[in-house]
Amino acid sequence: MRPIDIITGQMAPLPRANVDTDQIIPAQFLKRVERSGFGPFLFWEWVHDAEGELDPEFVINRPEYADAVVLVSGPNFGSGSSREHAPWALEDRGFRAIIAPSFADIFRGNCHNVGLLPIVLSDDEVTRLTELAENPSNEVEINLSAQSVTSGDLVASFEIDAGVKHRLLNGLDPIALTLAHADEIEAFERSRPTWKPSLSAVPSTEY
Repeated sequence: MRPIDIITGQMAPLPRANVDTDQIIPAQFLKRVERSGFGPFLFWEWVHDAEGELDPEFVINRPEYADAVVLVSGPNFGSGSSREHAPWALEDRGFRAIIAPSFADIFRGNCHNVGLLPIVLSDDEVTRLTELAENPSNEVEINLSAQSVTSGDLVASFEIDAGVKHRLLNGLDPIALTLAHADEIEAFERSRPTWKPSLSAVPSTEY
């Protein structure tokens, strides 16, 4: 995954509480075996009206928000099921960060694993960012190193686990984080006593 340091760009306002993973990416679209390609199905039920037509008023349908890279939403974002497809869909749509007063824990962890940055700010700070985002010409700067969010007259700081911050700054998903210790893993394998079963041995099918 690509490293995150500074994210600068447009915000899309979605001031709704309890946006769950089934609203982010409905279950009928989970049949793909690839991790990519979920962006067109993001917020499917909200993107379309009762007749199944695109709702021109929904934020991500509005052409002035076509380049938004930061989603500003309400509390308890990403609640519901633990489906990894939710951050995949947001990332595939072009979002690089989500700002909200709170996140579901599993969703937040899934975001970290794909390089999508969830940021918790206070209710008042999120309200102000939402107001700023209502004007598509207002941009935001997120500085992960400094743990800061700046837009217009708002300057806010956010907390993040040091280990997660290191992973995001260096673009390390869980596999890359493991491979960073390849030398130690190989040394351990070489030091494994020969009388122990081989970790790479193929189980016998003969009895």
